[in-house]
Amino acid sequence: MNAEETFEPKILAFCCRHCAYAAADLAGGMRIQYPPGVRVVEVPCSGRVEVTEVLHAFEHGIDG
Repeated sequence: MNAEETFEPKILAFCCRHCAYAAADLAGGMRIQYPPGVRVVEVPCSGRVEVTEVLHAFEHGIDG
């Protein structure tokens, strides 16, 4: 990376359908923009996201 480039992390947000996803959906309805590297994934419950799913995301280029 040279001085002219800036790091744009790729972020994957696992959001609970009943809590965080509703907030993310509301933000979208209000036209609040996420940074370009943020992707929101709706899940039934964020507590049920398996470690293997997170590792799979990292293996495919997600930074956090």
